[in-house]
Amino acid sequence: MPLRPLRALLLAALLLSVAASAQPSKRTPSRPPAAEQDEDEFADYAAEGFQFEHGRDPGWQLAEHRRLDRALTALQPQRKGVVDAYVLVAGLDSDPVFGREAREAGKVLARRYDAAGRTIVLAGPDGRGADTLARGSPDNIAAALARIAELIDKTEDVLVLYTTSHGAPYGIVYEDGESGVGAVAPARLAAMLTTLGLKRRLVIVSACYSGVFVAPLASADGVVMTAAAADRSSFGCEADSDWTFFGDALVNHALRKDQPFASAAKDATTLITRWETQGKLRASNPKLAIGARTARWLAPLDRRIPDGATTPVGRPATSLFARKAG
Repeated sequence: MPLRPLRALLLAALLLSVAASAQPSKRTPSRPPAAEQDEDEFADYAAEGFQFEHGRDPGWQLAEHRRLDRALTALQPQRKGVVDAYVLVAGLDSDPVFGREAREAGKVLARRYDAAGRTIVLAGPDGRGADTLARGSPDNIAAALARIAELIDKTEDVLVLYTTSHGAPYGIVYEDGESGVGAVAPARLAAMLTTLGLKRRLVIVSACYSGVFVAPLASADGVVMTAAAADRSSFGCEADSDWTFFGDALVNHALRKDQPFASAAKDATTLITRWETQGKLRASNPKLAIGARTARWLAPLDRRIPDGATTPVGRPATSLFARKAG
């Protein structure tokens, strides 16, 4: 679902204040207040990968560095002659639904793609257990991608990236309560992947308006799937849910089955359409782009999917219908 209006305004104000203070000396014109910025201007700021942390306790910061370091150092080296998948899952918003979805998505993707020891999950608390994971912040995502790029054989292995958060027309949003705010724009993510040489990639973006990522990330060697079209909302991100519609349909159902990714994507889209029709919701129109050369790595991964399906877990995304009716 989209950012709530107050969150969007706060995010704009915070990021624009950082942007203004971070301008090189050659860019001296003063910046008007956030409320006077149009969306195109704000998208330019977001594309530069801003993150703003405030009011953090020094002890928290040290603990966060340690959480991230444990995740990065635990990654195992790639296996020569094997198409290894390195999985990075990031829940960028601290609403517990994203923490729960990220944690389970990490388990499902690690099993499906034989990525035990090659999976990192970044997310805020899930509201049910200990807060042991590094946050899904833009900076942490960048560091994890860089670490994967150090270990991966770029001519043989694959990045599997799954992000879940609130979204906006300028990209996916990071918010950690009242302490952290930021955004990852399509251009920023595309630039990071290009700089790191991560061409073989399966990128899945679960957020409103996430279709904005398709064109910047689509390539002959990559797969991109998004929860919604560039001008549509996705659904199910209530804080007390276990899944968004997209996460439930794709990860919790379709990707648990022994079927190729293209078939899983079709199954998930069909299921989402059924749920949205049931809820009388405007269609989110998930998007999928599969590059012409992806069979070189996607087919070997699909052949190694474990036999048999695992059982979906958690409260179904459609349980919100019952809650609203009550």
